[in-house]
Amino acid sequence: MADEERPRQTDRNFAFPKAGKAVSVEFTFCSRGKNERPTIVPQLSTPQDSPLLAMAPGQRLARGVTRMLTAEGWSVLSEVSLKNGRRADLLALSDKGDFLLVEVKSSLADFRSDSKWPHYLPFCDRFAFAVPEDFPLERLPPEPGLLIADPFGAAQVRPPPESRLAPARRRALQIRFARLAAQRLLTLTDPEANSAAFDL
Repeated sequence: MADEERPRQTDRNFAFPKAGKAVSVEFTFCSRGKNERPTIVPQLSTPQDSPLLAMAPGQRLARGVTRMLTAEGWSVLSEVSLKNGRRADLLALSDKGDFLLVEVKSSLADFRSDSKWPHYLPFCDRFAFAVPEDFPLERLPPEPGLLIADPFGAAQVRPPPESRLAPARRRALQIRFARLAAQRLLTLTDPEANSAAFDL
């Protein structure tokens, strides 16, 4: 960000000169020990006309995780149907062809109502949960990776362990990922096109 674009700090408010608006910011400072919450992106107040207000809590968290992964070089698709009938909240592809699958849980009730996460493991090299900052982390299983997220970003608390996909499944998943991305791009650029022909 250029010097003239940097925000001016006044306590917890930042005024962006070019935006002409003040944004309320609060920071949380935490240690980075095992299963402890790290310092993450600022919590910004949401304007009343923001499209974030129309999103479900899980969608807002997925937005933040997608931003983090994209900044780290991953390509990310949301709501990806898998061959076993499950649907991945976020499926990310690295430049090396590896897959990271992220299951977003917006609350403890959301987690309790859905215990299907082991069914995702055959379709990724790494698996992680993404939860909000106030989620009781001790309720999550210790094996998967862990991300703390909000609508504006995410931070890794625990790296996901690696379990390599079989070559045949990796290739099939890569092709499926590319075709789904192409289908969604076509829907955006030409909504009247027959995207159903992709048969995904």
